Amino acid sequence: MIANIPAKMSLGLKNPDDAAVVALGSNMPGDYGSSETLLEVALTRFAAAGLPILRRSSWWRSAAWPDPNSHEYRNGVVLVEARQPPETLIRTLFMLEDEFGRTRLARNASRTLDLDLIAYGRIVSDDPSLTLPHPRAHERLFVMGPLAEIAPEWRHPVLGKTAAELAREAPVGRDARPA
Repeated sequence: MIANIPAKMSLGLKNPDDAAVVALGSNMPGDYGSSETLLEVALTRFAAAGLPILRRSSWWRSAAWPDPNSHEYRNGVVLVEARQPPETLIRTLFMLEDEFGRTRLARNASRTLDLDLIAYGRIVSDDPSLTLPHPRAHERLFVMGPLAEIAPEWRHPVLGKTAAELAREAPVGRDARPA
């Protein structure tokens, strides 16, 4: 059963800079019939994994990148309450990916579920095991577009630009649009 987590949901978040930003993506539906269904089911697992969703975007569609001949992607962004340390949160995201059959054979390969920790509050980290904010998210419309949809005022911790500004400037995935 799929819980009803409405798109563009917003619960009790005064400043999006205080949340963890998680991007979701899929272009292989696995056993779920569609990537959107898989993503919806994945969202239902967040709260049980200690990741309460504060805001969520609608699903966006875009051509696969870097190989546009692969299946089209569905992407979205959620803001989650930052209860766990960033290192624990990223392990939780990897566990959820594993639950949905994610395999890591090659970088940017097709996948059932991709969960990326885009930012964790205002933390900046160059640690090889966890770089924050995500080093390429600001270049991707399929991340910045959904983030701008739910938190246009969110500011990149290094660049200082808002999600809305970064969405307008993003050079990768310019075909991304709400599904």
